[in-house]
Amino acid sequence: MLVGIVGKPNVGKSTFFKAATLAEAEIANYPFTTIEPNEGVGFVRVDCAEKNFGVKCNPRQGFCIDGQRFVPARLIDVAGLVPGAHAGKGLGNKFLSDLVQADVLIHVIDASGSTDENGKVVEQGSYDPANDIKFIETELDNWFAGLLKENWSKFVRHSLTLAADKALHEQFSGFKVTLDQIVKALKLAKLEGKKLMDWQDSDVSNFASAVRKMSKPVIIAANKIDLPTAKKNVEQLKKEFSDYLVVACSAESELALREAAKNNLIKYIPGDSDFQILDTKKLTEKQTKALEFIKNKILNEWSGTGVQKCLNAAALDFLQHIVVFPGGVSKLEDAHGNVLPDAFLLPPHSTAFDFANKIHSDFAKNFVAAIDVKTKRRVGKEHELKHLDVIEIMTRK
Repeated sequence: MLVGIVGKPNVGKSTFFKAATLAEAEIANYPFTTIEPNEGVGFVRVDCAEKNFGVKCNPRQGFCIDGQRFVPARLIDVAGLVPGAHAGKGLGNKFLSDLVQADVLIHVIDASGSTDENGKVVEQGSYDPANDIKFIETELDNWFAGLLKENWSKFVRHSLTLAADKALHEQFSGFKVTLDQIVKALKLAKLEGKKLMDWQDSDVSNFASAVRKMSKPVIIAANKIDLPTAKKNVEQLKKEFSDYLVVACSAESELALREAAKNNLIKYIPGDSDFQILDTKKLTEKQTKALEFIKNKILNEWSGTGVQKCLNAAALDFLQHIVVFPGGVSKLEDAHGNVLPDAFLLPPHSTAFDFANKIHSDFAKNFVAAIDVKTKRRVGKEHELKHLDVIEIMTRK
């Protein structure tokens, strides 16, 4: 699973990425701070399986705090997009191509309205952030349409020997677009049964928009809620874009909390609506005031910073992935004594055999059966797994 972080310059996109990953992303107040995409690991928060067995886990990847397991997920932060990106403005074609492999997009916008359409700083509240939601849709749709139109004649000739859905799927095969998504997009665009040679420009545009929505769903991270002009805008955005998930965010606050927790100044579980100061004597006056502001203006008012909510929504709600733990009925430890050391994100409808292959190809090659460790029930390779299952894979010796 790959989550793409997108948005125009100066909206806090790189701050969001750094808060989610604690990676050293360059953060500055000018366009195109990010040129090459930043790649890192974020984490999806779920209940840890340790609760079911009365043990304490030792993750090899990710971490666990008070029974909350944080499962690794890949993130990519591409450079800021500006209007006209699909036509190459601001190196837009390069930045869009960086998103090819993304499964879901988190679109970070400046909810305070303090950056214009090109990412330049303006007076707070003077710019309507709704424009950014519309512009990113336009850029992505035009990009997808452009990919079809580039070689349309050659593509149509190819479709004479191949069904339209198969030909379209072949064209988008490198974009993580499934055949099922192609079929649904054709239906959504009302192009079922229409030969490609009969498509008009409007048909290409409608299909491109439909397939983009299917293959690159978008979550809106309404950032900078720490600024006073943001609240009214967030409320308006939720009304105007009711078909989107709009999440109120303060990436800067999340980054501050994670850094403070990393330095043992506070206890904070990402996604929580509160934190605990561990030692007031270690805090400077400036740090104390900053934490008070975050508690009162962000956590109390918005029930969290929104960053973890975006990551969880991307993986669990939009992509409907599940988390599955490897384990044994008689032994939850690995060879090194680590308890429940691994947890894997899997696509929906994954089977026991899929899980075996995820762990290691040898497990799939020598697969015999699997055991649901919670129920101690033996299951076959086609058994569909559930979220938070603990599964033992049995193999030929």
